[in-house]
Amino acid sequence: MLKAYDFLILMTFGQLGLPHPSLAGMADVLHCRLSREAIHRRFTAEAVAFLLLCLRATLSRRVRQMDRLQASCLKPYARVLLFDSTSWDVDPRLRDVFAGSGGEASAANCKLQVGYDYTRGELNCFQLTPGTQPDNAYTRQLPKLLNAKDLALFDQGYFKIQTLQEIEQKGAFFLTRFFTKTSVYEPDTLVPIPLEQLLSRRDGKIHDVDILMQGQGKEKATVRCRLICLRVPASVAEQRRRRLYKATRKKGYTPSQRQLRLCEWTLLITNAPASILPPELALRLYALRWQIELLFKQLKSVLGLHLSHTQNEYRLRCEILGKLIVAVWFHRLHASFNIALWNHSRREISMDILYKRLQERAFTLAQMLLDSVRKSVTYLSMELLRILSHCMKAKQKSRPTSLEWLESPLIPGSWKPRVPCLS
Repeated sequence: MLKAYDFLILMTFGQLGLPHPSLAGMADVLHCRLSREAIHRRFTAEAVAFLLLCLRATLSRRVRQMDRLQASCLKPYARVLLFDSTSWDVDPRLRDVFAGSGGEASAANCKLQVGYDYTRGELNCFQLTPGTQPDNAYTRQLPKLLNAKDLALFDQGYFKIQTLQEIEQKGAFFLTRFFTKTSVYEPDTLVPIPLEQLLSRRDGKIHDVDILMQGQGKEKATVRCRLICLRVPASVAEQRRRRLYKATRKKGYTPSQRQLRLCEWTLLITNAPASILPPELALRLYALRWQIELLFKQLKSVLGLHLSHTQNEYRLRCEILGKLIVAVWFHRLHASFNIALWNHSRREISMDILYKRLQERAFTLAQMLLDSVRKSVTYLSMELLRILSHCMKAKQKSRPTSLEWLESPLIPGSWKPRVPCLS
């Protein structure tokens, strides 16, 4: 008989330890006389609900009392939260549940919304949706996830003036890319600001402008914020123009002169005051978004989040929930050691390497958990002491880590682009 605890182990460390998590492989993990057909029948709506409860329980627990990263630029904020999504194709027969774009794109696709607390290394805020649902549809959820003095980082896909207004009303801060089609005004006089003309007449690499943004059509929200303008090198601007020409050509039109001129600038908006977020620091903090892209890489390349060969909706959901439970646990484990190490000696543990070392031991851990929780805890404790020393990030002056870059001295009036996603 497959008990609830056995099913939990099967869908978490069991499937993680299998190169190809087939039903036959899952039966082998259990070491019991349970056929693959019998396991298949246990993928039900009730199983999904059970694993969802397990995920929520995992999110509510801690490995131990969690500290937060000690970095001077992070001190003004209660939390620094990164929001983004990742998507992948699934079996075309699931198109009614997880609709894809169709045509040359996939028939079926699912998208996962993720929130990541950078200051404490915690994963949260999961939501699984069809791939056709845009990030802009999820953006209204962001204010509910924030508290006063939190800083939210997200890309243009979540840009919505109503959302920015609600974040400000909660006493939280936002930092995101400016959506260039947005109209901007002088905050006090409400006179329109011709942004591209304003920037073309200014010298220097950095400009910090107070603006007011107003929603269009039915959206009457207004937000008063700062527009931080960072001039990019000529080579980066030319690269952006080439990408812009390519993208607009596919859509059957040519870019406007305004769009082409704005390629010379990286434009960020924030409601955080300059006293805690000077322009030179804004880019460094926004570049932290790259961390969630690395997180998605680990979820897929190590945990195989995107790998599934089933047409059974409930099995697909169970597999995803099981992998998310492992991801939360791995991140908590990494954070508990990494934060202590950074705060004490300014060294870091590679999450990617730790993920891979734990994945190599997942099958053994699953078998031990089915036999004895005490034995599995003892085994894991001993293995952690052995592998952590091999997961340390090497210090390289030519390639500082994100934390080292955050802590490096700011040079007023200058900045240097560093992260590929900002080019």
